[in-house]
Amino acid sequence: MREQVAMFLERPVVTRFIMGVILFNAVLLGLETSKPVMAAAGGVILTLDRICLAIFVVEIALKLFALGGRFFRSGWNLFDLAVVGVALMPATGGLSVLRALRVLRVLRLISIAPSLRRVVEGFLLALPGMGSVTLLIALIYYIASVMATKLFAASFPDWFGDLGRSAYTLFQVMTLESWSMGIVRPVMEVYPYAWMFFVTFILVTTFAVINLFVGLVVNSMQEAAEADKPDEAAARHAELMARLEALEKRLADR
Repeated sequence: MREQVAMFLERPVVTRFIMGVILFNAVLLGLETSKPVMAAAGGVILTLDRICLAIFVVEIALKLFALGGRFFRSGWNLFDLAVVGVALMPATGGLSVLRALRVLRVLRLISIAPSLRRVVEGFLLALPGMGSVTLLIALIYYIASVMATKLFAASFPDWFGDLGRSAYTLFQVMTLESWSMGIVRPVMEVYPYAWMFFVTFILVTTFAVINLFVGLVVNSMQEAAEADKPDEAAARHAELMARLEALEKRLADR
């Protein structure tokens, strides 16, 4: 019985149905933010939202029944359980903030769609390598912030008056948000050669170190995709063997 339920949940039509419910629920949650829409059809929207939640609860219950203790070995299953569990908690009094967290149900689309799952897994695999890059960029930021404070604090105290303000201003420069007309050109009116400092900082951070993050994530995503291929093959083999065993059992019963 458990194997049949597990096979039922893994069917493409069931997966597509759950994905459709998630997307439909996302639309409902967006409509709840509109006062005119809620005034006109609030009751219907809330009812449909409860129906979507009931479908998610039934799905989780079926997975628990089909997988048993194996359910808790999968991080994605625990993620689904947590997201649905938050929606079931009473959103009253001090827990009213949980009403806003209901939108996290949309994130269940990640656990349903294999392509999205690989993206997240790739990002998680890249986290250890990001530690070294983060340390590198922190050192660069610290050095640049100290230099900027010593160079420009006297004339631009609002931007470079202390280490914290310098770091924030350099973060704006790194993101390239109004860096030229908003920051660098006014500084150059007082310090004509300031462009050398800022251009070097942008080349090192925006075009070099940040690309290291991108490279790590892309490489980890490729590794996650390659690691999934044997797992997918094993899953198809297990499903095929389960179907053969079920067929043999039916033939034996006859």
